[in-house]
Amino acid sequence: MATSSASLQRWRLLMVLTGLQVWQLGITKARVSTDVDVLLPYAKGHGPTHSHRHVRDCQSVTYGTKTFETWPSSSQNTLPVAQSSVFISDMPGGAVNSRWVYGHVTVVRDPLRTLSVLEPGGPGGCEKSPRVTVEETVAPAGCLYAQNAGFFNITSDECLGNVVSDGWMVRDSRGVQNAQFGIRKDGTLVFGYLSQEDVLDQSNPFEQLVSGVVWLLRNGEVYINQSLKAECDEIVDIELFGDFVDVRSARTAVGHDVNGNVVLFHVDGQTHKRGMSLWEVADFLKNNGVINAINLDGGGSSSFVANGTLASYPPDTCKPDGRWRCARPVSTVLCVHRPRCQPADCGGHGHCEDGGCRCEEGWQGPACDSLLCRPPACGPHGVCTANGCLCAAGWRGELCSKICPAGFYGLSCAEKCQCEEQCACDPQTGSCGSANNSTSSREAVQSGRRRQEEAYGHEPYLTEQTWLIITVTLASLLLIRLLAHCLRATRRLLLSRYSYSQVPLSDVKGEAASSGSCFL
Repeated sequence: MATSSASLQRWRLLMVLTGLQVWQLGITKARVSTDVDVLLPYAKGHGPTHSHRHVRDCQSVTYGTKTFETWPSSSQNTLPVAQSSVFISDMPGGAVNSRWVYGHVTVVRDPLRTLSVLEPGGPGGCEKSPRVTVEETVAPAGCLYAQNAGFFNITSDECLGNVVSDGWMVRDSRGVQNAQFGIRKDGTLVFGYLSQEDVLDQSNPFEQLVSGVVWLLRNGEVYINQSLKAECDEIVDIELFGDFVDVRSARTAVGHDVNGNVVLFHVDGQTHKRGMSLWEVADFLKNNGVINAINLDGGGSSSFVANGTLASYPPDTCKPDGRWRCARPVSTVLCVHRPRCQPADCGGHGHCEDGGCRCEEGWQGPACDSLLCRPPACGPHGVCTANGCLCAAGWRGELCSKICPAGFYGLSCAEKCQCEEQCACDPQTGSCGSANNSTSSREAVQSGRRRQEEAYGHEPYLTEQTWLIITVTLASLLLIRLLAHCLRATRRLLLSRYSYSQVPLSDVKGEAASSGSCFL
């Protein structure tokens, strides 16, 4: 399966005109109707009420009893959450056999968390039937991009078809057989015709669901002819319904690419004058890698809003009155917003942004817990791994740029040299030289010693033997000084113990001297 970036690459532009991104197309099949009600595909409401059997009968043998298609959605939490591009295409037809159309294509990653169906004017809007613009609907929702979605009744202003908004069942069409787009709870994308049982299935309920008119692409092939048969019944004249498909007008559609990214399509226009037919929309999407797609709005209310601002020509329903005044309510809205999730655990090397982790430089992974290591980061002495640089024997450091310190060798410099007289060993092998002093051994030792001396020449060091001699010498000097001090102390102690008696000198010289004497 192609990568997400490869999918986005499909929308790379073929030419640039006045700074806008452009697709060049060559499409035929369009025929223009002048029916004033051409944008009303059903005269008595929304969609045929016939059964699934009718839909299956109108399908080719290829699809049998399967009335809808499913596809796993993309779940990438990378930034940005969506990428929107402007296109200008030269279409066949018109006064000079060509005409220009203008619109937007928005590729949405992780649609389960970033795409919502909004009721007009906010929650409860389908019941209140407010007359609001797309801008007014998306303002409180904080939509990055938004466009018209399902149909509405132009008389009562109510939403038509099935509507599920962020897991809430807003409307149940009771099995009306229109083309549907939905996202189930597990992220499965659904396109096609759904029975009421399919819609109400709670084993894997819908998080988002909206009804359109006409299944444009099925498994990468144009499916309009089959849709005309499947969606028509006694309340619709096939010719009138064909005019709805053929007329050039503003359009919105939704589909998906091979990677499960949702693709939103919008083209500006004015009914009968400019825009695209549904044949042209289908060919456009097919040529740009869309797999399944349905048409959404009828054309009269096709708006595209980017960051809260109208980025398209006002629809047919709006009249110039300062900021434009819209005479009709708008439909439900497809809104691309920031992901709905709790702050991610990004560890100590990243921060949470838009529900994902934006990693610091040098780190990668969903939780920013893996070192980003790419050659030649580890230089000639290491190999890049998911956990950083793996250093060769004899080298160390985050980038394997430091040689082992003197006295150590091997992987991670974890082995201690076993050489006589504390000689340095080869930092890679630990070799100290052989008994016969062979040239190769001596060269290996000398080479290792040179590398160590070059790496640590500016850092003087002492061997263990030198340290031992210094320690013994200092200890001896300290002992001699201590003994001398003790001798002096002992002498003073002895002298302090003598007693003296004073004897007159005459008595000492005379024979009759007393018996007094000096004694201890």
